[in-house]
Amino acid sequence: MPRLTSYITLLLSLCTGLAFTAPVTLTPTSSGLSINQQIELLEDVGGRLGIADMADPAVQERFQPANGRASVGQSRNPWWVKIELRPGEDSLRHWWLEVGAVTLLDLQVFLPDAQNGWQTRQAGEVVGFSEGRDHPYRRAVFQLPALDQPLTLYLRTYDPAGNSFPLRLWQREDIDMLATQENLGLGLIYGVILALLLYNLFILFSLRDSAYFWYVLTTAFALVFIMSMTGHGFQYLWPGGAVPFWLDRITLPSLWGLCASRFTQTLLQTRRHVRWAHHLLTMACVVYIIAIALDAFGQRHLAAWTIAALSLTSIPAALGSALIRWRQGFFPALLYLCGYGLVLGSIGVLLLRTTGALQPSALNAYVFPIAVAAESILFSFALAYRIQTLKQEKSAALEQVDREKTARLAQAQANALELQQSVTLRTAELAATNERLRQRERELEHAAFHDPLTDLPNRRYLIERCEAALADAKRHGQSIALLLIDLDHFKPINDRYGHQAGDQMLQTLAQRLRHQVRAGDTVARLGGDEFAVLIGGPDAEPHAREIAGRLLAELAQPVCYGAERLTVTISIGVALYPQHATTFSTLYKAADEMLYKVKTRGRSGSAICGEDGGLSSADRLDLDVLNVPSGLLSQD
Repeated sequence: MPRLTSYITLLLSLCTGLAFTAPVTLTPTSSGLSINQQIELLEDVGGRLGIADMADPAVQERFQPANGRASVGQSRNPWWVKIELRPGEDSLRHWWLEVGAVTLLDLQVFLPDAQNGWQTRQAGEVVGFSEGRDHPYRRAVFQLPALDQPLTLYLRTYDPAGNSFPLRLWQREDIDMLATQENLGLGLIYGVILALLLYNLFILFSLRDSAYFWYVLTTAFALVFIMSMTGHGFQYLWPGGAVPFWLDRITLPSLWGLCASRFTQTLLQTRRHVRWAHHLLTMACVVYIIAIALDAFGQRHLAAWTIAALSLTSIPAALGSALIRWRQGFFPALLYLCGYGLVLGSIGVLLLRTTGALQPSALNAYVFPIAVAAESILFSFALAYRIQTLKQEKSAALEQVDREKTARLAQAQANALELQQSVTLRTAELAATNERLRQRERELEHAAFHDPLTDLPNRRYLIERCEAALADAKRHGQSIALLLIDLDHFKPINDRYGHQAGDQMLQTLAQRLRHQVRAGDTVARLGGDEFAVLIGGPDAEPHAREIAGRLLAELAQPVCYGAERLTVTISIGVALYPQHATTFSTLYKAADEMLYKVKTRGRSGSAICGEDGGLSSADRLDLDVLNVPSGLLSQD
C-alpha cells in the first residue's frame, strides 16, 4: 500500500504538469547557487495583495512554479516571488540573497521575524543605494535570518519597463570576491570607453567637427548608461537617494539613442546621400524625446514600449544608410556597420531580456558593455578615416585647381596674338573694371566708417569727426556737445524674442534718432545698444538739451515686432566743450560719467555734466592732463 500510494502521488504530479516546487536545500557548496528553478511566481493583477494575504490558502494556490524564469517582461502588474529554503546536512547558518535586477524600479523583500510577523525591506530605484541593500554591492543583497529551520520568504517586484528577478544565494566572502572580479572587468570596459571619449574630445576641440561632437555625446551617454545598467552608476554617481527619471532605464538609453542617430546622420552624410534614412533617423530622434517626456510624466510602461518600437525604424535606417554608403565607396561606413552590428546584437539581447523572451544570466549581462566598448573603438576609427578622407579630397581638389590653372596659362599663351588684336575691347573692359573697383573702394570706405546693421556712422567715424569738430570749434570759439545714449533693459528683449527682434529695434531706433537731429549733427552707433550724437555750433548746449528731451520721448515709443509691441527707455549723458573737457577722450569720459549717473538714478533720463555740482574746473583740468584712454579709441 505505501508503494501504491507513492506511485499514485507521482502519477498525479505528472498529470498536473509538475506543479510542485521543492524547497531549496542549502549545503556548504551552495554559495553562488541560482534558485530560479525552485521558486514560485504569482501575478498580482491590480496590485491588491499584501504580505498578510500570503497566509490565505486561496492565494497560495495561485502560485505557479517559475521553471527557471528570471524575468516576466514588461508587465503593468506587480509579481510575487515565493522562496522556500531549508538547511541541509552541515549547512551554514548565515546566507545572503542576491536580486540580480540592477535597474528594478520597486522591490520589496519580506523576511519572517521572531514574532511570527514579517520584516519588510524596501529596495529598487525608489530608495537610495544604501537603504535598499544590506551590503554595498552593485546588485541588491539582503542578509537572511539564521537558517536553523525551514524558511519561507517573499519578494514583490514591480517595474512596468520590465520585471526581472534573477536570484542567487551567497556567503559573504564569496560576494566580496565576485565584486572584486567584476569591478576589474567592468573597470577595464569603462577605462576603454573613457579613454576614447577624452581622446575624441581633444580632437573635437582641435577640429570643431560636428561628427566628433555627436560621437563625444554618444560615448558619454553610453558610458553613463552602461554604469547605470551594471549598478555602478547607482552605487557611485547618484547614491544619495532614489534614481531620478533623467537617470533611469528609460531616459539614459533614449539620450544615447538620440545622439547615436545624430552621429549616424553626420558621419554617413545621410542628408545628402540617403535621404529616406535621414528622415527616419530624424523621426527616431523625435520619438526618443517623446519617450523621455512620457517617462517624466510617469508613463514608464508606455515609454519602454515606445523605445522598443523604435527598432522598426531606426535600426533599418542606420543599417540601410551604412550599406548604401559602403557600396558608394565610403570606407568609414563599413567600420560603422561593424560597430553598429555589435551594438545591435547586444540591444537585441537587452530587448529580449526586457520583454522576458530571454532570461537574465551572467553570460548575457555583459554583452552590451563589451559591445559598446567595441563600437566606440570602431566609431573612433571611422571618424579618423573620415578626416583622412576629407584631407585627401581637399588635396585632390587643390591638385585639380593647379591643373586647371596651368591649362589656363597655356591657353592664355596660345591666344597671345588674339589678345593683342583685342586691345581696344580689353581697354574698355579695363575701364569698366576700374570703375567697378572705384565703386568697390567707395563701398569699402563706407563699410569701414558705418555700422552694418543701422547704417549709422560707427565709432571710428565719430572719433575722426569729433577731432575735426574740436579743432574747428577751437579756431572759431564755438562749443560742442557730445551725447552718449544707452538703451535701458534691451537685453531682455534679445533673451525673450531673439536677436532678430533686437536687430529690428536697433534699426528702428537708429532711424528715429537720425530724424531728431539736424543735418549738420553726427549720429553714430558705438556698438551694442549704445549710440552717440555730436552737436556743433554756437547753440550746441541748448540744442543738446532740446534733442535730449525729444529723444527721451521719441525713442520710448513702442516698436512693432509681429504682434508684439517692444518698448525700451534710454539714458543720456551730455558733456560740452570747452566747459567740461578740451579733448575727445576727456569729453567722452565726462559724458560717460553722466550716463552712469543717470543709470544709478534709475535710468530713463538725461544728465548734463556740471548740472548738479559734478566736475569742477580743477577736475576738468585733471581729465585733460591725464587724457584717460577710452574704449572708443580702438579702431574697427
